[in-house]
Parts: sequence; structure tokens; C-alpha cells
Amino acid sequence: MNSPAFTIAIALAMGMIAQTIARHIKIPGIVLLLAVGVLMGPDGLNIIRPELLGEALPMLVGFAVAVILFEGGMNLRLARLRQEGRTIRQLISIGALLTAIGATLTAKVFLHWDWNTAILFGILVIVTGPTVITPLLRRIKLRQSVATVLEAEGILLDAIGAIVAVVALEVVVSPSGFTFFASPFIILGRLFIGGLIGIIGGFIMAWLLSIRKLVPEGLENVFTLSLVFALFQISNVLSHESGIVAVTIAGMVVGNRKTIVRRELMEFKEQMTVMLIGMLFILLAADVRMSAVWSLGWGGIYTVLILMFVIRPLNIFTGTVNSNLTIKQKILLAWIAPRGIVAAAVASYFAIELEKHGIDGSQLRAMVFLLIAVTVLSAGLTGGFVAKLLGLKRQSEHGWVILGANAVGRRLASALQSGGEDVVIIDTNPSLCRLAEKDDLKVIYGNGLEEHILLRAEIDIRKGAIGLSENEEVNMLFAQRVKEEGKVPETYISIKRDDEGVTADMVAEVGGNIPFSRARDLEKWSVWIRRDQVETISLICQSEDEVSAGDAFGKETEGVLIPLTSTRSTKTIPLGHLTVLKKDDEITCLVYSQKMDQFNTWLEKSVFSENTL
Repeated sequence: MNSPAFTIAIALAMGMIAQTIARHIKIPGIVLLLAVGVLMGPDGLNIIRPELLGEALPMLVGFAVAVILFEGGMNLRLARLRQEGRTIRQLISIGALLTAIGATLTAKVFLHWDWNTAILFGILVIVTGPTVITPLLRRIKLRQSVATVLEAEGILLDAIGAIVAVVALEVVVSPSGFTFFASPFIILGRLFIGGLIGIIGGFIMAWLLSIRKLVPEGLENVFTLSLVFALFQISNVLSHESGIVAVTIAGMVVGNRKTIVRRELMEFKEQMTVMLIGMLFILLAADVRMSAVWSLGWGGIYTVLILMFVIRPLNIFTGTVNSNLTIKQKILLAWIAPRGIVAAAVASYFAIELEKHGIDGSQLRAMVFLLIAVTVLSAGLTGGFVAKLLGLKRQSEHGWVILGANAVGRRLASALQSGGEDVVIIDTNPSLCRLAEKDDLKVIYGNGLEEHILLRAEIDIRKGAIGLSENEEVNMLFAQRVKEEGKVPETYISIKRDDEGVTADMVAEVGGNIPFSRARDLEKWSVWIRRDQVETISLICQSEDEVSAGDAFGKETEGVLIPLTSTRSTKTIPLGHLTVLKKDDEITCLVYSQKMDQFNTWLEKSVFSENTL
């Protein structure tokens, strides 16, 4: 247990275990990470011992923060930032200044610290935390405007706040007062150098990744990761602590450029970030002594409460003057301000550096970790409730997205809409989109495989997505894309035949459902619908036992009918081959008029009767 390698290995494993458990029990992962860090650390079971890492701990933290902020930068879309640009600029300038002054005065009054320590604390807590906010936003599904402001504030302030904090530390430990007067120029210089290196490095990365076959297939992710590490350290060498700005800006450049591996890169970075966040929070939490936290007493509690309920609202309401945000949106922004990994990492760095100069930094670090624990618990456990109370939470598992505005897609959308479901259709054909609009259907003109189109369709809140284009390969790609992008629980993939092209087995492999109970020729049915050669008929299931739609609508129904939806009580869903039918379920079908005799013959032998009401 005295091996540094053992400490890192156990921290990695426990970080992933804690986050896995947190997802199952639906609580913020950082809450369990902090608890496990304390439990496994020197104040608990003494299994994880960060002190064994020595100088390697800040280096490890630096590399991990580089990946985390690069991934955060990739998630920032410039188009969304422009919409809320004024608000974000005010929050990371006026708002941050108010937080720094307020936190400094609060620490001075309630903790009776000297001015140097109080100022360091005030500057340190201007950051929020994308490592906490981003997973929180994915879970509680806020309205886009509020989510954009929170995410941008967290990511940009982490980069700016870290540099300002490190310069402030240099002022404190400097033997002369010259650094104090030079500090604004030092901060601006480091921001400029970091930003410039980030822009250049980001464009080089995006350019290299846009050239087909330049990077061998399968190596794109680790290739990019190595460049991120190199960029981080090159920027730090040229200007101390500017690397954090460089990787954030580089991430924004790469994320907003079209590269052939962007989707795979985003997925890889997200997984890396989850792993590194888990390890870091456990290591840093284990490095904090509980005795230092207890020694803060009531002064520490008062400081946290003042920061949360006085300074944060003052920050938001002052920093969003003349913005487009409503009062409710401002209240929610004021409520959600969790601190994250950058605050924890810089606090640990401060403690180490202050001790080198004979200053006790343990209370400063303990205070930051107390603030992290309380703000994360507050935002994680109450954020969703407050958002819902204010009407700013988007509904989860709400409605359907259909790829394909062809005649069959429009009929299915209308049937679902008649059943009370919200439906959005995506298509690249403008004439088909206009026809869908004439049917009073919501339509998005664009490529359903592109991220910004899926975001417009609010894919992350949908209960399901249905690929109904006349190209079955595109339907398969669409289903895979929506699962990656929006974690959609139900996907339907339309195919032409069971044994050619995209087969039923291939649909099963990706966990999909085949709409209309089996393979159907949508082109043929679209022609019949356009020629007004179909009738809409309602069937009632009469089977006493449960029966799958795939069995109920056998091969003899091909070219005769298409079952669109199934309604049970008041709930209407698309009918797929895996749909389980029960007695009295109502099925809406399209029947080819010229094969009505075949339909009637099949109906007599089936488990259905025609609904005559």
C-alpha cells in the first residue's frame, strides 16, 4: 500500500465504481467521489495515500485538467455562444469580480484570515465547474438558453480563473511589491499567449484530422490526446499556467470544425473525462484532512451560505443586466453554481506552494473542499426540482423524431399526433417538408445525421426515434446516431427485406425495432398513398394472451396492409415487430384498396376484429 502506483490504480478503479453506482441511484457522481475519497483516504481506511505521489500529483492533475477542459471546449458551440454572448461576457467579467470581492470580504469577516489568504480564496472561488455542470445539465435537461450560459460560464471561467489565481499566488509569495503592480499585465499576457497557442494548435489539429487517411484508422483519438498534452505543456513552458487557456481554446476550435472523426473523438474524450474526474476527485478528497475542515467551525458554514445565497445571486443579477434572460432564468442561474475539479486542483496546488514558503495553506484547501461539497450537493439534489418549479426544465422522454417526410412517414406522424404525441419530422427534401407542413406537422429541414439538426429536434428529451427514409442504411446510421447523441431509449429502423441489405438480425444487434411489424417497401406504399389508393382502418386485438406484433402481422400482410400505431388506454406508440399486443389494444392500419379482399381473408383468421365504432 506504500506504492504510488497502488494509490493511482485504486483511485482509478474506485472513481469508476463510484460513478457507476451514482448513475444507477441517480445522484451526482461527484457526491459519491468525495465520500469515497475521504473514506479511502488517510482519515478513513488509509488505502489511498496521495502524499506518496509527491511532485507527481500536481503533474497528474495538470494533465487530467487539460483533457477535461479540452473536452469542455469541444462542447461549446460558437452559434449558441453568440446568442448569449453579452450575458456570458458580463458573467465572466463583472460577475467574476463581484464574486472575488464578496468571497474575500466574507472569508475575512467570518474566518478571520489575513488579507493575503482571504484574497487567494476570493479569487479561487470565482470558478464554477464544468466537470459538475455538464453531467448535471445532461441529467436535468434545462432549457437551451440557460444551459448554454451555465456551461460557457463554467468552462471559460475555469481557464481564466486558474490563471488569475496562480498570478495572485505569485503576488502573495513574492518578496517584493513589484509583482502586484505588474499582475494585470501578467494576467493579460498569459491569456493572450494561451489563447494564441490554443487557436494555432486547434486549427492544426482540426486540419490534420480533416485529411482522410493521414492518421491511421483507430489512432485518431490517441493521436489527438497526445497533441492536447503537448499543447498544454508547450503553452506552460512559454508562459506559466497558460496551458489551461490553450487547451480550452483548442477544444473550441476542434469542436466547431467539421472533421471526419469528430463524433468518435467526442465520445472518446467524454469517456476519458469521466475516468480522469473520478481519479482526481478521489485523490484530492483523500488529500484533505477532516481535522482541517472541522477546524473551520461555524465560520466555514457561514462563508459557504453567504457565497451561495448572497454573493451568487448578486453576481447573476448584476452580471446579467440588459440581457435577454427572464427573472426565472436568473433565479435558476443563481441557484446552480457548483465548484468542480479546477477549484479543487488549484486549491491543492496553493496548499503545496504556500507550505514551501512557510505559510499554512491547509485551511484554505479545506474551505474550498467544503464549498465544493455543499454546492455540489445543493445543485445536484435540488437543481432539477428548482428548474421544474420555475418551468425551465424540458420534459424527458417526450415525443418522437421521424427521419423521412415521405408519405408513409407523414401518415405515421399524423397517427401519433392524433394520439396526443409530440412529433418532429426531419428531411432534406424541401418539397416533402412543405407537404408535411400542410399536414400541420412539425418539420426540420436538414440532414438528420448532423448534430445541430438533432439538437434542434431536441433529441435528448425524446422517448424514441424512427428511421423511415427510403434508404435503409441511412435509417441504421440515424438510429446509431441518436443513441450516441441523445441516449434515446427507443429506436425504430425501417428495412425493405429481412435477408438483404440491412437485415432484421442487424437491427436486433443494435437494439432496434422494425416499424410496421416487419420489413415493408416504403417507396411502393408512398406511391399508393399519393394516388389515394389506401384506406385507414382501425383494428381491435381480441387475443386473451399477449402476442407480439411480428407474429400477429405475418408475411401474408406484405403489400396488403401497414400497421402504424398501437393504442392502449390513452397511450399511442409506433407499432414495431417487438411490440407486445394485449386484448383491446387498438391498431391503426393503412390497407391497400386493391387488395381489400386479401385483407378481409387475413382478418378472419387473425386475432383482430375491425373497429366499427
